Amino acid sequence: MARFCACLAAEPGRARDQLAAMGLPVRDGAPPLALIEDEPGYATGPFSAYGRTAVGEVTLHNRPVLFAALATAGSPAPPDCPDGELLLRCWVRLGAAGILAAEGMFALAVQEEGHLVLIRDQVGARTLFYARAGDCWAASTSLRALRRWPALGTGLELAAVRSFLTFAYLPGEETLLRGVREVLPGRCLRLAVDGSVSEEHYWEPAEQLGAGGASGESYALRLRELLEEATAMRLPDAEAVGVLLSGGVDSSLVTALAAKLHSHPVHTYSISFGAELPNELGYSGLVAAHCGTRHRVLSVSGDAVAARLAEAAALLDSPVGDPLTVPNLMLAEAVAGDGLRVVLNGEGGDPVFGGPKNLPMLVNEMHRRQLPGGEAEDARETAYLRSYRKCFTDLPDLLTPGALDALATAPAPQRFVTPYLRPAPGDGRMDHLLNQLLHCNLRTKGAHHILTKVERLTSSQSVQGRSPLFDRRVVDHAFATPPRWKLNGAVEKWVLKEAVRDLLPGTVVDRPKSGMRVPVQQWLGGPLRELAGDLLLGREARARGLFRQDTVRAWMRGEGALLPRQGGKLWLVLTLELWLRAYDIS
Repeated sequence: MARFCACLAAEPGRARDQLAAMGLPVRDGAPPLALIEDEPGYATGPFSAYGRTAVGEVTLHNRPVLFAALATAGSPAPPDCPDGELLLRCWVRLGAAGILAAEGMFALAVQEEGHLVLIRDQVGARTLFYARAGDCWAASTSLRALRRWPALGTGLELAAVRSFLTFAYLPGEETLLRGVREVLPGRCLRLAVDGSVSEEHYWEPAEQLGAGGASGESYALRLRELLEEATAMRLPDAEAVGVLLSGGVDSSLVTALAAKLHSHPVHTYSISFGAELPNELGYSGLVAAHCGTRHRVLSVSGDAVAARLAEAAALLDSPVGDPLTVPNLMLAEAVAGDGLRVVLNGEGGDPVFGGPKNLPMLVNEMHRRQLPGGEAEDARETAYLRSYRKCFTDLPDLLTPGALDALATAPAPQRFVTPYLRPAPGDGRMDHLLNQLLHCNLRTKGAHHILTKVERLTSSQSVQGRSPLFDRRVVDHAFATPPRWKLNGAVEKWVLKEAVRDLLPGTVVDRPKSGMRVPVQQWLGGPLRELAGDLLLGREARARGLFRQDTVRAWMRGEGALLPRQGGKLWLVLTLELWLRAYDIS
């Protein structure tokens, strides 16, 4: 298990010196590419093909397709070629088209003459960061490695603090480390020794609607074919597979497809936060029995969350204000404890096919011009940020005057969603509002929250978390499906439900969306109360000077908000504080 780091400078020896300064092993005369052995990941290398050398974290789901493409191009690859080398061969011989053809999870760094090429998969299943200092580039799948780079001398990026408090994750290139940026999904980034950067955008979902005469059933039938292919290619060879089963329609359909397509046992896993709290265990148990899986329910207590929250925060490259991080980590442990190496999930159904969280935005759009500020240029973006119901509207009361002054000239967080919610004239990729919202969800929350959290928490237990609903061809089909077949009257994700209706009980397919009820308020009033008080009101947090102590104290007393949502807001601040301590950022 490892991650990787790569450097580029005019003199290879200088690039190797930078790796050594980060504490990474590199031999004299070797390419400046190194594995980081003490961090969980899937990095291999360096490996070479056609005169290029690379290192990467690469898991491919469609190897036969790529072998065939290389053979057609007159460059057949050896049959035992590892995934990383196979992707490198596709890049060198087929260019961006070869990367586009690859289905999988990957981050790849390729050394070329005078350049370092960084490649990230289409949807963002694996992450890759880069920075420049002292006339040298460094790129790594580990943000912690770049934190250790002496030449960079990085510190806290205050604008990213505001972004995190707005979204509960970091939605774009920005990181919490000053000077470090993230490669966006679907991109090939070319870093040159002269410091210049060029970018090739090899995949972006596009709205490709036909004449509109096709029936909804025809879209559902084609989607069913794609879902079966996406699930089948993510199943492990000749071994059991796990599925995280919440009881919602998305994870239930993945369970049903795995049970139908896999010839080995299917294990399913659900979470309970206590019998006294609302849960979906009745639905998950029903699906498990219907599909004949080996089902387990994990009980997650507030005490367990309090004991392991710091550990979970430290595993992430960027903080995620999601109260499910510890339960997700415990699920990955259970999967690994059962001897499984691959676990599927139902992530992607809402951002790709239109879950209920889009409805408030659609209603807002219907009435926008009648609302205060409705004609403002960024009214749609501002409404979208408010719809997250995190700390966007609390920032004037939460951040200290010093922090607010420092942010006065920084770009506003609306910039992350404007390209999706108001595409530039002539772009035309997404004309329908629902598709604009889905596009925004896919490129922000999908790539920078859902998939990266799954990857980091599962890889910490040597398990691969795979998401069939984020398959690139499934996503393309979603944006080729007329919006009315995604939101059909009041029925959300209609085409997705119709595609799998025969596989699941009707009570599961047609049930209303409820989501995972996480007892954050109860935890923060009980087992997490002391931890939150010590961390958020302690000397280190006060010295950092980010948050107003009176606001934090009011939220801890259950005051300072019209609705009882102080728990979710405190959770964001607590998660950020733990992450800053884990990365030693003062």
